[in-house]
Amino acid sequence: MHSRRRDLPVPTAAIVWKEGDSFSLEEIYLDELRSDEVRVHLVATGVCHTDLSAANGSTPFPLPGVLGHEGAGIVEAVGTSVTRTKVGDRVLLSFTSCGRCAGCRNGHPALCDSHLILNLFGGRRADGTTTLRHSSGELNAHFFGQSSFSETAVVDERSIVVLPSDTTNDELIIFAPLGCGFQTGAGAVLNVLRPEPGSTIAVTGAGAVGLAAAMAARMTPASRVIVIDRVQSRLELAKQLGASDVIDTSDNDLTSSLLDITDGRGVDYVVETTGNVGVLEASVLSLAVGGTCALIGAPRAGSTAAFDVNRMLPGRVIRGITLGDSEPQTFIPVLIDAYRRGLFPIDRLERVYPFADINAAAADAAAGVTIKPVLVF
Repeated sequence: MHSRRRDLPVPTAAIVWKEGDSFSLEEIYLDELRSDEVRVHLVATGVCHTDLSAANGSTPFPLPGVLGHEGAGIVEAVGTSVTRTKVGDRVLLSFTSCGRCAGCRNGHPALCDSHLILNLFGGRRADGTTTLRHSSGELNAHFFGQSSFSETAVVDERSIVVLPSDTTNDELIIFAPLGCGFQTGAGAVLNVLRPEPGSTIAVTGAGAVGLAAAMAARMTPASRVIVIDRVQSRLELAKQLGASDVIDTSDNDLTSSLLDITDGRGVDYVVETTGNVGVLEASVLSLAVGGTCALIGAPRAGSTAAFDVNRMLPGRVIRGITLGDSEPQTFIPVLIDAYRRGLFPIDRLERVYPFADINAAAADAAAGVTIKPVLVF
């Protein structure tokens, strides 16, 4: 199966062989491009907690496999039906979608009927074939249509976002995490919640997604942006990025603190990014009449939360949001423009690691030492 690709350089990828293993850098073989696929030479890729949860078994991605879903690079080849990009383009890699269901047709590809199987759980193309192989056999890949923990990736055309022609090498590295984490937090605020003038918005968790949400909230007419975490250094960064208030829940009750800040009224919006059920329940209790809690953080499968039904009747809402309900082709350029104008300084959340140091980057992300690791090839 490999002989047909011997004319191509053999790329190196970070393979997870079984649940809980470290990433192992090994040579892999790329499958031939299908008509709707693109081959991309990766320049950088972000490390997301979804990658780590798939590696440790919290997210049921089939192993052995290659993860990574915040890639950025340069197009090397395109399939015969590809129209979105051409060889030489600098591109960002985001999630994939079927393009046919109601969600996709209506401009909400994050709500694709096939989202989980195409992006998270399948490890294969829709027809069951794999994009990557190892000398010992097939690998699961196609993670978010890309599997960007590899020097070169076979990518769905629908995962491709072409970057501005003046994108610099440094920007290509900075922009990589826009494909998932930063897009998720910012999109929840700008695409879904859309705070009104004078409203209050609280963000639980000052990680990459939460701080992206907080920065996006500062781009809206909201009068108060409150960031909640247990790590003082992250709360200090949140203030530097424009948060009007911060709450350290290591020694403060979340609900009572939010009610105190709002003179007992409660907050109009909460963006819950931690995936902690207790934090979600406290967030719902802090909502003002007519308020909305955006549920972004994903706890372990099967987790449940409790809330007072009667208290929800006066217009309070719990709304699940995936990937910021973004249409990446139009939304990511908005975030790039905001970065260039100094409104969305994502570089302040990032730390760069050589690809060879992927295990150190993963450990730092898991420990909270680094907010957003970016691997550079």
